[in-house]
Amino acid sequence: MRRRRWSVLGAAACVLVAAGCTSGSEEAGGEPAADGEGWTVLVYSIADTDLEPYLLADLAEFAEVGSQEFLQVAAMVDRAADYSSDPLLDLEDWVGAKYVSIGQGSAEELDDLGDVDTGDPAQLAEFVAQGIADHPAEHYALVISDHGASWPGVGGDEGSDYSSLTLDEIRGGIADGLEEAGLDKLDLLGFDACLMATYETASTMAPLADRMIASQELEPGHGWDYRAFQVAADDPDVDVDTLGTAIVDGFAAQAEAEGTGADITLSMIDLNRMAAVDDALTEFSEALSERAADVAPVVGRERADVLSFGRDPDPEVDTHMADLGLLAAEIGVEALDVSDQADALIRALGDAVTYEVAGPAALGASGLSIYFPPTEELLNADYASVESAEAWGGFLASYFEAGSAIPADQQPVFAGDGSAQVFFDEDGLNFFASFEAAAADNVVWSSISYGELGEDGSTTFFGEEEAEVAEDGSGDVLGIFDLTVMTISDGLDTSYAYLTLAYDDEAEIATIDVPLAYYEPGEDEEYRDVTLTITFDPESGDVLNETYYGYTEAGTYGELTADPEGIIVPKLLVVAADGTQSWEPASDVGLYADLPNLQYDFETLASGTPLLAQLTVTDFGGNSDSVTAEVLVP
Repeated sequence: MRRRRWSVLGAAACVLVAAGCTSGSEEAGGEPAADGEGWTVLVYSIADTDLEPYLLADLAEFAEVGSQEFLQVAAMVDRAADYSSDPLLDLEDWVGAKYVSIGQGSAEELDDLGDVDTGDPAQLAEFVAQGIADHPAEHYALVISDHGASWPGVGGDEGSDYSSLTLDEIRGGIADGLEEAGLDKLDLLGFDACLMATYETASTMAPLADRMIASQELEPGHGWDYRAFQVAADDPDVDVDTLGTAIVDGFAAQAEAEGTGADITLSMIDLNRMAAVDDALTEFSEALSERAADVAPVVGRERADVLSFGRDPDPEVDTHMADLGLLAAEIGVEALDVSDQADALIRALGDAVTYEVAGPAALGASGLSIYFPPTEELLNADYASVESAEAWGGFLASYFEAGSAIPADQQPVFAGDGSAQVFFDEDGLNFFASFEAAAADNVVWSSISYGELGEDGSTTFFGEEEAEVAEDGSGDVLGIFDLTVMTISDGLDTSYAYLTLAYDDEAEIATIDVPLAYYEPGEDEEYRDVTLTITFDPESGDVLNETYYGYTEAGTYGELTADPEGIIVPKLLVVAADGTQSWEPASDVGLYADLPNLQYDFETLASGTPLLAQLTVTDFGGNSDSVTAEVLVP
């Protein structure tokens, strides 16, 4: 991906699921299934999705190493009908699943499995058991390749009605396969996929392996660099940490070469130490629950500011995954009565996360995330079925209960005495207002939004940026809008785009997440929800990374391989006169989805442009109030 520059400088105003499983390690205390040396790598490739081209490329990378004296590579590859007609090494295109051996630059069909449901844990169990039986070794690796979704699991088999695997099904499938093969445990379980480095995942998978490798963030389509497995081919006695480190480093090096390294994450977790993390998180969750009414404001403020992953301006698409280590650290600093429990959790996480990389946009990532929707309305009811989330789920219930109990006189309400002020200076529009001071302690977020008022009383918003609440408890709020709006052009047409800007002062990196509708070529009705993530250097204007991420019908995420002839339509937030919110197309004109040729700009609003500005404050219970002003741009 080539580097480009913003046309206005200073514009600051997964894909794959790879589970490497090794079994019978001395560290794990298990016995090998059969006499053998070295490593066996099993690849469970759910390529019956739009990720098929990427997954074929991964297997081709594996073939650069290939099966040899101390390394065996076998794969179950379920292919789609439409996304790629390319061969897999020696094997011509097919639809359905094949069980294959990956050699050095070659592939051999071992069995034609026909139409399979890769979201069926029994299919995963059968593959694990058969692969181990056919390829005896001292160590084993399993690679599961497809979209990821954090705690909901992985998958999205389009040939099986978007069937996917929950965390419990992944655990059950692997456990059943290991039991049939006579193995106690794996050495390495990895997820080369979007969002899978979560507490919920690591805790659930802990009985299955010694190590887990996964990403907290959405991953670029190229995923891991499977040539990193060369270290296992070179040394039959290579230990899991050496292999895991090579995988993490290989991923980072490939991302740097591909121009996707700005916001990557990948971490290796010692699953043998997850019991200590479980205990520490339980104590932390219980301490927070016991003091929910007192600590909820602090927790809410830290949740609003903490590093998060899989973001989207539309809260219905956002994954609501927060960095667990950073969240605990900030809460522990601000809420001293839970600082001991926070510190214990941070230490346990530090021990469990043995190696990691993070791009500058994810600076400080701790290696594991956790689910934390900001309001009860956004809580996915299925989270209650995640066994490993019982303690944290109990805290979330207490947090939301405390939010619902905020007295009416302590909820944010802007003063109605006309004290709101709007004025213009060299920074742009300044919007100052005050809400009742009694609510100051409960407020966790404030923002300034800007848009235009429609004749029907609706408002179309072009963006939202954080506003500043005075720290003295007065209830004073100041929002500043620099009078520029984001546009995207394909060289033929130009469209407004909704702007949310995340800026890391320490890393000096900014990220914009733009909600889009993507239409396949020739399609004018059905579309996919897509987020265009743009990471850039606000000082120079250099674009460091730009990627489409798609949200599937299975509820999983991955990089979208957009057809350059496809159409993208940016979406804007429309608030009807009755307060109903929806995301609507920015215009009737779509843009070609050819990502390298898109140009971004920040267009200064013309003098005399009518503008509606809105200042909003929200407390930890989701209660909010807004004040608006209609002005003309000077």
